[in-house]
Amino acid sequence: MTIVRPAVIAALVLTAAACDRAENETAVPAAPTGEAASASSSPAGSTNPSALSSATTPDGGAPASFANRTGELVNPDDLAMIFLYYDLAGLTPPIERWIEEDRDVRFGDASEKPARREALRAAFTAAQASVRGVGRLRLTVQSDLSDYDPTYGEFTVRALAPSSTFSYAAQSQRVTIRLANGQVAQRWPVSAAQAQSINDRVSYLRGTQVDVLLRIIGVQPGTDGGSLTAEVVSYEVRDRDAGVLGRLTVAQ
Repeated sequence: MTIVRPAVIAALVLTAAACDRAENETAVPAAPTGEAASASSSPAGSTNPSALSSATTPDGGAPASFANRTGELVNPDDLAMIFLYYDLAGLTPPIERWIEEDRDVRFGDASEKPARREALRAAFTAAQASVRGVGRLRLTVQSDLSDYDPTYGEFTVRALAPSSTFSYAAQSQRVTIRLANGQVAQRWPVSAAQAQSINDRVSYLRGTQVDVLLRIIGVQPGTDGGSLTAEVVSYEVRDRDAGVLGRLTVAQ
């Protein structure tokens, strides 16, 4: 499997993204928000509703073009996820518009603007190339672990609940990841003896860290961005002090 990590974006792009977020975006939590993002008509030049038919399937399964995407991003940054969304949806990111919206391009010294435009264009182009072929994500998220349910013989990993979402924002765009199999993925079945061992090792606040592998199976264009649908393939639950508590491959 090919591992594709996001290109290191030049400092000037990070500065531009930070300024853009400070003016236009709210903070994006690292843990799932559980909130649904809206999806409606999109502004000209940023999304194309006709791309939806080629990016998703009627039954919600992964189209062949998604199955062929075997590259991975590991804890991607916001800008990488914006470019990944555009690539998955088959849309052209409005790079030239983003360049002209840059603070230094708009308000900087006229003599420095040409060089600034070229630097931004090169950085955006590199970021766009870094996500091609990516169809999987490895994310590290914080999650509360439920009490053990002896009736069903399982814990619940709340970060992987069906209502959980993972959000990213950059360049006045927002991308939200939703889980297609959260109802199954959140259930961590263990025996009573294993549960006792886990309870003895987990911190009293029951806060854990989950390293999760996601497979992207769908994309939905929306206003100023869109949403991705993903399946949980596998995950590892860790306690900060006790280390690995368990690993699970989710039944598909």
